[in-house]
Amino acid sequence: MKKFTFALCMLWACSVHAAKRPNVIVIMSDDQGVGDYGFMGNSIIRTPELDAMSKRSGLLSRFYVSPVCAPTRACLMTGRYNYRTRCIDTYIGRAMMDTAEVTLAEFLGDAGYKTGIYGKWHMGDNYPLRAMDQGFQDSLVHRGGGIGQPSDPIGAEGKYTDPVLIRNGRETPMKGYCTDIYFDAAMEFIERSSKAEKNFFAYIATNAPHGPFHDVPKALYEEYSKVDFSPIIINKLKPARLKQENDKLARISAMITNIDENVGRLFRKLDALDVSEDTIVIYLNDNGPNSRRYVGNMRGVKAGVDDGGIRTPLIFHWPAKVKAGMKSDHLCAHIDMLPSILDACGVKIPKGHKLDGRSFLPLLTGKSSRWPTRQVVFQTHRGNVPRIYHHFAIHEDHWKLVHPSGFGRESFDGEPNLELYNLKNDPRQQKNVASLQPKVLKRLKAGYKAWFKDVSSTRPDNYAPPRIVIGTVHEKRSVLTRQDWRHAEGAPWSRNSQGFWLLEAPEAGRYDLELLIKEDRPAGRATIEVGNLEISLGIPAGKKRGNIVPVKLPAGKMKLEVKIVFDGKESGPHQVILTRR
Repeated sequence: MKKFTFALCMLWACSVHAAKRPNVIVIMSDDQGVGDYGFMGNSIIRTPELDAMSKRSGLLSRFYVSPVCAPTRACLMTGRYNYRTRCIDTYIGRAMMDTAEVTLAEFLGDAGYKTGIYGKWHMGDNYPLRAMDQGFQDSLVHRGGGIGQPSDPIGAEGKYTDPVLIRNGRETPMKGYCTDIYFDAAMEFIERSSKAEKNFFAYIATNAPHGPFHDVPKALYEEYSKVDFSPIIINKLKPARLKQENDKLARISAMITNIDENVGRLFRKLDALDVSEDTIVIYLNDNGPNSRRYVGNMRGVKAGVDDGGIRTPLIFHWPAKVKAGMKSDHLCAHIDMLPSILDACGVKIPKGHKLDGRSFLPLLTGKSSRWPTRQVVFQTHRGNVPRIYHHFAIHEDHWKLVHPSGFGRESFDGEPNLELYNLKNDPRQQKNVASLQPKVLKRLKAGYKAWFKDVSSTRPDNYAPPRIVIGTVHEKRSVLTRQDWRHAEGAPWSRNSQGFWLLEAPEAGRYDLELLIKEDRPAGRATIEVGNLEISLGIPAGKKRGNIVPVKLPAGKMKLEVKIVFDGKESGPHQVILTRR
């Protein structure tokens, strides 16, 4: 492991006693929402495999995640609040995680596990930020936050069916629907590991049911297109808008049921390999739903800090240790995932390594039902530096102090209008009791302020974005996309938006720099600024690829910015490819 000595790593591995260690599979869907399950009371979206899994598993019914996806992934992978990890937003270079963080894959890999990721990473697309650089030995992922975003490989934009994915660092054309592909690849990895008698950790993180919704499983969509979704649509809509929303939910439901069918396939594979008994399978969603739909007895959607935006059921299937029907309603969260899995696998956390989470395993194995009163905080924002009190919630047992000031609305006037709810009596957050519970309000407010100060001072320059490292043997061809550029002008992903990349080169080198243009454009001229260099390059009309110029770059940190003038209007490139000669 990069942070600790080899001898210490071997000591951890040896600390895993001769008793049989479990395999681990974590499945996390994208934008599914807390209410999109039959076992959570949804009578329209079909999830029979997950319903059956929940009956034969343990269940954490009060499990919390972040309001948006990349922060949840950083918390899950590190056991630490994402504000400690530099992964603080979902795009424009703020979904990149600091490489000093130790991931779950690194811990398990150093303990002798085979590790694989299939689907969504969303914490950096270039060296040294990729999943394959952060402990995953086998990697089949899409770039960025989802298929259909500016990080898509050229020629495969928006393709959920027959996508071009990144297999161990290489763009690879695939056949089939993306969710099916991820599960197929995971099952192949599981079979290889099992036949080699190696423990495995498989992380299956689907980009479904995240949008766009143009490409969904056809047979399931045809089935759901005949369904009336109005009973689970929260808003009252006019007929035309209701028709559109009904179609959108038909597409989302098709993606969810497709995931469910793949969960069934996965369990049948585990049974066929005779590894079901000693394999932990965990299922959760990464944040609230991507539309205003059913969230049980809560309120809220994706990006919100109300409970509907940050809750998920967590199904924990481990026949060898967790009895069917074990259930806990204690307050648990994404930061608890890493310590819980390492606890189950007998992997020790090294002394001095700071985690924010704790193992929830005793709650499900029956070894202990005791759980300390704790405060857990959820906050998210757009931009570089979070503002104290902006869009946060702090939980303590059944108490919730919240300021839902709005994701993307990065300011509020005057003092924050804090709301306090007793979730035990008021899960839908209808009665603000802040004025009736001044002591609770004061305690939680003080707890939040201490938390904010603590996470914001994790390291010097805590909220500075990581840099992409170029020109190494690990990645000679660096594809720079709008996902990880630092935003300059215009909407970050709009036609004429502008931005720049923060790079670092370990040594001086010669490169071919290629500018990629997404749309047909008239002839233009690009100005490339990198380090102390300024280069001009003509762009022929309609030429999207092959706009290449040789550059010699120095060692050290640098900023790469490209401005292209088309028809008198300035724009950034769609992507830039730097290839070390």
